[in-house]
Amino acid sequence: MKIVRNITDLKKTIRDTSNLGFVPTMGGLHKGHLSLINKSKYKSKKTLVSIYINPSQFNKKKDFLKYPKSIKSDLIKLRKNKVDFVFLPKTKEIYKTKRTKKLIISKKKNILCGKYRKGHFDGVIDIVDRLLKLINPNYMFLGEKDFQQLFLIKKYVKNKFKVKIIPCKTIRDKNYVALSSRNFLLSNKALSKSAKIAKKLKLIKNKIKKNNYKKELFKIKNFFMDNYNIKIEYLELRNEKDLSIYKKGKNFRIFIAYYINNVRLIDNY
Repeated sequence: MKIVRNITDLKKTIRDTSNLGFVPTMGGLHKGHLSLINKSKYKSKKTLVSIYINPSQFNKKKDFLKYPKSIKSDLIKLRKNKVDFVFLPKTKEIYKTKRTKKLIISKKKNILCGKYRKGHFDGVIDIVDRLLKLINPNYMFLGEKDFQQLFLIKKYVKNKFKVKIIPCKTIRDKNYVALSSRNFLLSNKALSKSAKIAKKLKLIKNKIKKNNYKKELFKIKNFFMDNYNIKIEYLELRNEKDLSIYKKGKNFRIFIAYYINNVRLIDNY
């Protein structure tokens, strides 16, 4: 496993690599990340994983500072999973070139998470654009847990890069909790509550297919707040294809963002 920490070494390392798979991460690696890596290894000749906690996508400095950092254990996991290349850049390396033009991003950046995290998706698309220009992979593997992010990245890269985005299903633990680096910040009690919320979401999706969805959403939102002591940012139904507000049809997802013990979690079913 080759570890590179600057752009010059990165370009030298991957210069003659064909059929390259790319898995971007912010570290705090878990089985969800490892599933992306395994898909990349299956589909690509070589796999590159980046670990970089991007400050520009955090709308709160406290959130950035407390984000889980575990480089040593991350590298052990990557070596064990036989990753070919790891890119560990510093911020001054990534952002040494300033932008002269504003990035054009879909207006869907302003709904769901974007409504509550101003500038978040501008930061996400910025770093994705920079990394893709540097790495120029054939494939990039992204999880469906961050479904809005996946949607926006797919829209952005469609006519700008040759990379093919490979969506990968959300990996959950035995209690249905969507795996996330932020889960490391939660107590066992909080994780237990998150498990109950995840199970309820799965059940409510089936109910919504048969009943009045507005009534069901209202009921479940009040139930969550009354029983689990959480602060809900949003609980919405959106069409899977274009993230428009759900009216009728089969292909929809239920999206939630909430705070539990001051840790923000998102999920979708």
